[in-house]
Amino acid sequence: MGIHVNQVRRYESGKAKPSLEVLEKIALTLHVSLDWLVFGEDLRGPDDALKLQFEAVSQFDEEDKQTAQNVLEGLILKHQAKQSMQRQSTTKKP
Repeated sequence: MGIHVNQVRRYESGKAKPSLEVLEKIALTLHVSLDWLVFGEDLRGPDDALKLQFEAVSQFDEEDKQTAQNVLEGLILKHQAKQSMQRQSTTKKP
């Protein structure tokens, strides 16, 4: 990786934090995504049930994949609007 072993020890002990450039080198060396390296396996990914559904969707033809993506985008927008409305209603209360 081109990182001195003593520096790696400082990262592991929490005495130092790696730069983005160093994180990229580590991720490339370990053949993992930067996302996985920073957040771990369970912090950012979907739960197991959704993983299975996404796996099924990955087998769709391109047109059906696009339809599934459009449906998900619609649901995400609906959820975000709902959260925004809830935040607005809580900030307006006396």
